[in-house]
Amino acid sequence: MQYNDTLEKLKTLANPKAVEGMARYGINPENTLGVSIPNLRGIAKEIGRNHDLAQQLWASGIHEARILASMIDDPEIATEEQMDSWVKDFDSWDVCDQCCMNLFGKTRSAYRKAVEWSASEQEFVKRAGFVMMACLAVSDKKADDNQFEAFFPIIKEGASDNRNFVKKAVNWALRQIGKRNRSLNRKSIETAEDISKTDSKSARWIASDALRELTSQAVQDRL
Repeated sequence: MQYNDTLEKLKTLANPKAVEGMARYGINPENTLGVSIPNLRGIAKEIGRNHDLAQQLWASGIHEARILASMIDDPEIATEEQMDSWVKDFDSWDVCDQCCMNLFGKTRSAYRKAVEWSASEQEFVKRAGFVMMACLAVSDKKADDNQFEAFFPIIKEGASDNRNFVKKAVNWALRQIGKRNRSLNRKSIETAEDISKTDSKSARWIASDALRELTSQAVQDRL
């Protein structure tokens, strides 16, 4: 499928009503068509891996075209320069999260970028750093515990950022790491308890929400 055909297909699936709903969930309605994620996955399956088409779709600036780009790009080919360029374009939490889950988290630079981006002052770049930590905790089954333990001081520091999209990602990272195994669960709980002592409303919310899940019977039984 070529660029023009792909854009045409996206436009035929446009749903203005869905755009209104997305805006209510904090998704930027600008350049947004309202195409559902299952529909985007269907198109991505049809296209397969296509690095060049992914670059064109990203450059279009269309919300769903960018999510589709993250689904069809090849993590073996995506460079750090590309990742740094795309992350600066993030203007919605869903584009951020989809890019990290579909593409960035599968690259060789994933751990390095998680650390680097989490130190950014830009809201969505910083969110991307913590979303990457959450994604890696779920998807990188072979990683050593110490790769995740290295994230704890960064999570602790990020917890006092009161911007909604950042604090939710910090919380997500802490919870996902704590669900990997019993040892990381114990260390995540200790980190959450440390965070709860911070004089910051967002830190206290992150800590209590993470502790509720990490100490729950369901998580403890599973581990």
